[in-house]
This record gives sequence, C-alpha cells and structure tokens, in this order.
Amino acid sequence: MIINADDFGLTAGVNRAVIELHRAGFLSSSTLMAKAAASHEAIELAASHRSLGVGCHVVLVDGEPVLSAQRDIPNLADPVSGRLRSSLTDFVFWLYGKQAMHSWSTKYVTEIEAEAAAQISHLQSRGVLITHVDTHKHTHMLPAVLRSVLRAAKGAGIGAVRNPFEPAWSLRATRSAPFIRRMEVALLRRFEPSFRRIVAEEGLVTTDGAMGILATGTLDSEAIKSLLGAMPEGTFELVTHPGYMDGDLARAGTRLVKSREVERIALTVVREFPEIALISFGDLTGHKSKRPASSA
Repeated sequence: MIINADDFGLTAGVNRAVIELHRAGFLSSSTLMAKAAASHEAIELAASHRSLGVGCHVVLVDGEPVLSAQRDIPNLADPVSGRLRSSLTDFVFWLYGKQAMHSWSTKYVTEIEAEAAAQISHLQSRGVLITHVDTHKHTHMLPAVLRSVLRAAKGAGIGAVRNPFEPAWSLRATRSAPFIRRMEVALLRRFEPSFRRIVAEEGLVTTDGAMGILATGTLDSEAIKSLLGAMPEGTFELVTHPGYMDGDLARAGTRLVKSREVERIALTVVREFPEIALISFGDLTGHKSKRPASSA
C-alpha cells in the first residue's frame, strides 16, 4: 500500500504533518505543489528526506500557475488575475463547454500539457526526484486532461500516475461519507475504463485503485481501519490530506481545514496493520527508496 499525503507545500503546517508522519512510518509518499505558499520549504524538506516518495501534485484549478497566464496559457488561466479557475465546476465547463468543443483538442489541451510540464520541471530543476504525478482535485480523471498530464510526465522521465478511481470494495467500506459525495464519486467512475486504456497506451504504470477519495473530509481512524481491514490482495493507494490547523491553513482557501487535524491523528492506526507493506510509487517503477522504521 502507498499512503500518500496530497498538498505538500500548501502551508508550513501541512509540511510539518507530512514529515512527522513519514518519520514515524505512517506515510510513504506525498505529492508536492510547485507553486503554493510553502512550496519552497517543502522542496527543501523533500531533499533532506529522500526516503519519502515525492510526486508532482499538478495544479490546473484553484491555484497559481508556473507559466505566465497572459503570455503562455491565456485560456487555462485568467490573463488579468494570473490565476487558474477557482473551482472544479468552472474548469469542467471551460473544458467541455460549447465554445471549447471546437478547439479544446488542440489549443486547450496544449496549454494543459505545457503547464503540467512546467510544474514538473520547476520541481525537478530544484532537485526533487519525482516518483509520480497526480492532480489537484483529481482533474486527470477527465480524459482530455489525462493524456496531456501523462505526456508531460513521460517527457520528464516519470513513469507512474495515481489511479484516482476507488474500487467497489473500498466504497462499501467507507460508511460515513455524505450522500452527495457518494453520488459524485459514483458518477466519476464512468471515466475509469478510459483512464486504464489511456494509461496503458501512454506506457505508464499505476495502482489497482485508490482508497480515501470518497472519504475526503471524513477520513477518521474508524474509516481508515475499515478500509485497511477490507483491502484485498493487490497494490492500492490511500489518499490523505493531513495537516495542522492554523492561520495559514485557514487563509489557504481549502475546504479541508478541520479534517486535516483528524487525518493526521487517524493515520497512526496504520500501526495496527503490520501485515501491510508500505511502498511508494517509486517501487512501481524501480526507483526504490528505503523507508524509515516506525518510531511509534
């Protein structure tokens, strides 16, 4: 199992949680935002903790791009504010709206690939050994986004990507998720066949599925115990968002504020499942690193 913390670099409190959990043996992987408030610190922490698998958390919505919005990606980002679209809903309407339907296959997708490649390059140029890619708010579930992100990853020598689709057994084991969230995840699963086909065509590797997507915002110790207790043979990723609730997090604009403290504490229950081997995405591609023994 890969236990991955998203949003590495979002705030200093998130960075602190990622490193503490990794040192304690409860976290094997993270995905780093290239241009967030605490990205510089996260890059330095990644350099000093080589046993932590670090991927690129490609941000295409709700954030600041690496490329110039006005010069390089005037469709993907707002040329006036310089920022990406603020919500996933706005992003989807832009990508699949009537106006975009005539040109997204060339101009729009080209901008997505360019920005993804720039974020990956930004981290690699600072010495980050990237094990895989995923996307903020799982935008690579969308086929139009997926192929662009995979090509950017391939161009940078990265061979693994998150499988953002949750298996049926994991959905059943997630008992506390709100009804609306459950319906959203169920609807998005229709993209899974396309995801598997495109990943295979592009020659990357991935896991058998992800846990914790449905439980985002409600991933407490009981939810983790239920998921790990139900996990069958295979290789799966537990997607988490741990952190410390502080002023920086409150100002970050994320909906996951109080839940980050809950997840940080809840991840310690991993010690109750010693039979599960923790790996990182680097183990899937042969770029293995030695994980620290649990200090708990």
